Amino acid sequence: MEIIVKPIITEKMTKTTERFTNRFGFIVNNNANKIEIKKAIETLYNVKVDRVNTINYKGKNKSRYTKAGFIQGKTSAFKKAIVMLAAGETIDFYSNI
Repeated sequence: MEIIVKPIITEKMTKTTERFTNRFGFIVNNNANKIEIKKAIETLYNVKVDRVNTINYKGKNKSRYTKAGFIQGKTSAFKKAIVMLAAGETIDFYSNI
């Protein structure tokens, strides 16, 4: 089971990282708990994690009108983890580019 799906690199999360230099956001597996997320981040990025906060987002109902008629769908539910690293630790997402 993949625990870390992808890092969150949005304008809002980038501002949070600039304000609090040791906080980073990740989209994680819906079934992962805080202990598993902490271990996965520590092994993947070689950093020490102090705290993990998680947020569960429900999928939203979406609908639109097209030539073919009324179409309904739903966005996927996901889980977000905000990870607080130990003092002096940082993650560079752009080092691989």
